[in-house]
Amino acid sequence: MYLRDAPGTHPPLDSPGYKSTGLRHPLQRPVLLPQKLTEITGPLLGEGRLGPNDNDLTVQHAGEPQGQRIIVHGKLVDGNGKPVPNSLVEIWQANAGGRYKHAQDRWPSPLDPNFDGVGRTLTDAEGRYTFTTIKPGAYPWQNHDNAWRPAHIHFSVFGRSFTQRLVTQMYFPDDPLFSQDPIFNSVPDPAARARMVSAFDMSRTIPNWALAFSFDIVLRGQDATPFEEEVDDE
Repeated sequence: MYLRDAPGTHPPLDSPGYKSTGLRHPLQRPVLLPQKLTEITGPLLGEGRLGPNDNDLTVQHAGEPQGQRIIVHGKLVDGNGKPVPNSLVEIWQANAGGRYKHAQDRWPSPLDPNFDGVGRTLTDAEGRYTFTTIKPGAYPWQNHDNAWRPAHIHFSVFGRSFTQRLVTQMYFPDDPLFSQDPIFNSVPDPAARARMVSAFDMSRTIPNWALAFSFDIVLRGQDATPFEEEVDDE
């Protein structure tokens, strides 16, 4: 039985506070297209298609990146709390100075030659995933006056076909920029917004090496993680 997520769980595609949504959200109803080979064959996943350091963003270059090392871990579960194994989880993020390794990101914070800001891994048999990375910095953007985005990591989860992709953002606890960030606040339900905030996890902290944060991703149900998708009202 398919249960819809509670109203307010996911942000609307047109969020006036986040100005660029007005330029890119659909203005017409979706057109149903027949499935073709790409949609039904699914992504070719498996351990052999992951590099040895794909889930450790701190060892992908000859030198070490600048910033605070962190462990980000969690579980991918369905609406009934059942683990979702062997699923591709990807992340991308800014460096410790809040800058992406992207041609269009030109704000005056230095690039880190030892940090690309991208990683991926497969969930294990219990739906668990782990990344080692650098805590990203906040960064300015042009959405409103003196606008800064809270520190965050983008997550992408693939299902069994390329059309089954969910995207969300993970934030860090007690960020002072939450109140003025229209992307974070585009999720109407405060309880749903809270599910995008990771939890500090002392038990997984590595002494003298890295702090740890836990972030579970729930696909459906009353505890669903908010995703960048539109809920069908039909």
